[in-house]
Amino acid sequence: MSASNTTAYKNNEQYLSARHRTAGLWKALFTLAVTTAVIALVVLLFSIINQSFGYVIVENNVAPETLAAQPLESLPPDALIAILRENLTKNRLRTIERDGLPLVERSQQDLLDTVIASVVQPRVVKSYNLDRSLLEAAAIRTEAARDFPGGRLEFRSWISGYFITHAMAPTPELAGVRTALLGSIFLILITITFAFPVGVGAAIYLEEYADNRSRINRIIQTNIENLAGVPSIVYGILGLAIFVRAIEPVTSGAVFGVGDSSGRTILSAGLTMGLLILPILIINAQEAIRATPNSLREASYGLGATRWQTIWSHVLPYALPGILTGTILAISRALGETAPLIVVGASTMITKDPSGVFSRFTALPIQIYNWTTRPQDEFRHIAAAAILVLLITLLSLNAFAILLRNHFRRRNT
Repeated sequence: MSASNTTAYKNNEQYLSARHRTAGLWKALFTLAVTTAVIALVVLLFSIINQSFGYVIVENNVAPETLAAQPLESLPPDALIAILRENLTKNRLRTIERDGLPLVERSQQDLLDTVIASVVQPRVVKSYNLDRSLLEAAAIRTEAARDFPGGRLEFRSWISGYFITHAMAPTPELAGVRTALLGSIFLILITITFAFPVGVGAAIYLEEYADNRSRINRIIQTNIENLAGVPSIVYGILGLAIFVRAIEPVTSGAVFGVGDSSGRTILSAGLTMGLLILPILIINAQEAIRATPNSLREASYGLGATRWQTIWSHVLPYALPGILTGTILAISRALGETAPLIVVGASTMITKDPSGVFSRFTALPIQIYNWTTRPQDEFRHIAAAAILVLLITLLSLNAFAILLRNHFRRRNT
């Protein structure tokens, strides 16, 4: 082998070694990034779960055994009503009936919950996280017997059927997320009902009808891309100006003879969140439509189909899985947003379930934010439980969208 060939071989070998070292370095960096993300996710989930379960020490304001000779759970409705009338003032009874059904029309379970909340009044005097409850169980029992002789030590799951099916309450022991959960579901349904058809329609126009060489269309496209990065609070201010104030008679229901005089309703919030995710839906729908092979369009035109028939029968079915992928991302963002809801009037303390689009409302992110600002440890426990409810709701909605996407993808293959 000549000297020149030997030199070239060594240079190539050094070059290949350098490339392999660079590739190995980038692979290590990517692995580190994924590992960091997984560790952060695990720590986050552990922190939430750690606060959602654990021992609590409960003290009752009135001992249940002093109210009746048998357990309260076995009492008929008439006996529970008698206990309420004996232990509560007339003003308090009127308030309870004003916030719900009259006592005589309530179920046995509802009356039992009212007796426990208004008469027994259980109060958590000390709570523990899951890690301490598992690792220091004996020390916790000793502390409970020594410092709280009148208390009851029990292992509590802060996320429970009671927590999901009951409304907000002033005390964390009796608080639930039913009203906030229903508000979030109403909100996301209004958001998708408004944003999905508008976003897909705009994407169809921009990709199939608009002239991309037009200056106006280029400006529209640039603005849509810029709007996708606008802070959410700006959309809240926009919703306040348009939906809450400018068209208040419509969003409050006054035009239809229902609702109240305020535009701070779940309809206003849903339309505001629709504006928030609209640019995301448009951009993702455009990408999905753009990925449709031109051969499908040409084959359809060759068979005599019109442009709209081609779009409806061929382009949209092919692009729908990609459009639904963008919808999943949009739902995830809308369900977790807080700032726009605060601006348009979400309540932090509301016990009445939304009865329609013209109702006042709260949502899970708002409720979580409200509870995390409280100083008591018990509110942080129910905030963690509400986060789990929010995650389960989000994953359920996303799972439904993924199943729908996969269904249309199988139809196209």
